[in-house]
Amino acid sequence: MNIYSRRILASSAISLALILGGCAAINAQNPSGNLRPVNAHVVGEQSSVMLKGHDVVSYFTQGKHAQGDAKFASTYENVTFHFASAEHKALFDKEPTKYIPQYGGYCANGVVYGIPWGGDADTWRIEGGKLYIFGGKGSKDAFELDVPGNMKLAQKYWDEEIKGSNSFWQRSKRMVFRVPHYKSGEELANMVAAAKK
Repeated sequence: MNIYSRRILASSAISLALILGGCAAINAQNPSGNLRPVNAHVVGEQSSVMLKGHDVVSYFTQGKHAQGDAKFASTYENVTFHFASAEHKALFDKEPTKYIPQYGGYCANGVVYGIPWGGDADTWRIEGGKLYIFGGKGSKDAFELDVPGNMKLAQKYWDEEIKGSNSFWQRSKRMVFRVPHYKSGEELANMVAAAKK
């Protein structure tokens, strides 16, 4: 595929993402402030609710994910966080950056490929005192094949391309112009299966 065809394809992908994503999703994931893009959604009357309202403090205090409640909410950098209790809200309010998921709460394995996408609150790990979210067990297993190497790649793409960008633009760009080390979901699943033998 020549460069002209790739540009047309990229423009089409971006246009389609904007049409399908809708303004609410674009705004929720790309709020003004320093914390963007984020894995956030519109929940009720609140825009930009991190992880669909899951309590980011519970991973640290209870060792599990928990659904938060809108009555215990805090806003930090124009992103809303829900908590399961007033105690969790107070912990977050005292030290928010301690609890905020890395890479905007997107799947850490997706960020390895420059793609801010996905992120399920029930698939996670804490590494070095920081919270990482994954798009499912397969993504987490693939990331864990080489934690130091994948963390280095994810941090590189987060710092150089994703942080402060528009999630839909970045996602569309990297779905067309793949990183040199790109692996398909099938390739990663095969690598995970081979490592388990």
